[in-house]
Amino acid sequence: MTDSGLLADQRRALILDLVRRDGAVKVAELVDQLGVSDMTVRRDLDALSRAGSVRKVYGGAVARTATAEEPAFEAKSGLEADTKAALAEAAAAQVQPGSVVAVSAGTTAYAVAARLLDVPGLTVVTNSLPVAELVRARGGEKGPALLLTGGAPTRSAALVGPLADQSIRSLHVDLLIIGAHGVSERAGLTTPNLAEAETNRALIASAHRTVAVADHTKWGVVGLSSFAALTDVDCFITDHGIPDPARTALAESCGDLLVV
Repeated sequence: MTDSGLLADQRRALILDLVRRDGAVKVAELVDQLGVSDMTVRRDLDALSRAGSVRKVYGGAVARTATAEEPAFEAKSGLEADTKAALAEAAAAQVQPGSVVAVSAGTTAYAVAARLLDVPGLTVVTNSLPVAELVRARGGEKGPALLLTGGAPTRSAALVGPLADQSIRSLHVDLLIIGAHGVSERAGLTTPNLAEAETNRALIASAHRTVAVADHTKWGVVGLSSFAALTDVDCFITDHGIPDPARTALAESCGDLLVV
């Protein structure tokens, strides 16, 4: 149990750390952990909610970024551009010539795909319309072979649904490059879209090895649906902005952690 003599600011900082780590907290659990009253915890959550740090829900609070809303591909494409470029370079280095690589939807995975166009003998499997268009338009005769999964498009330009899932489950790929809307220790990799979560699970099941790419702003963000635990990831690539507790959790759970 944490020392009950903590100041209010210290308690609230601890609560915020828990929310960012786990995506959500419960009042009853905080009462036990902090050694304070139910009323004190609720006042702390009220203060964090007013500050915009968390969103109160019945019995506790969730990360303010927890959402069932799915941003459009264009809205995300300009965010953390330099960081995405560094992550993409590191992820592309994992790809072997002549292999079959699956690339998920998302702007970070798209940045990886842009660096695969000159890898010889590559076959790219994707459920991302932008990735497919990139490979088709810029790959040329000597570029990667392209296999588009089919399915119904989402706002983030991902092809999802039963058709996509069925075609993916029939495949065997050497390496999967996958992004995420959010990542947390408890929730793992998440997305706001239930159908996309199922398609991502199919991608992971089809892959011999899974490489996740997510910048530090994704940590503590919890989407509506989890599609992978941290232990499902063979290599997690992130940037130096990742907080130390997150770095520890990723290093302990994932096969490899690359911080670029």
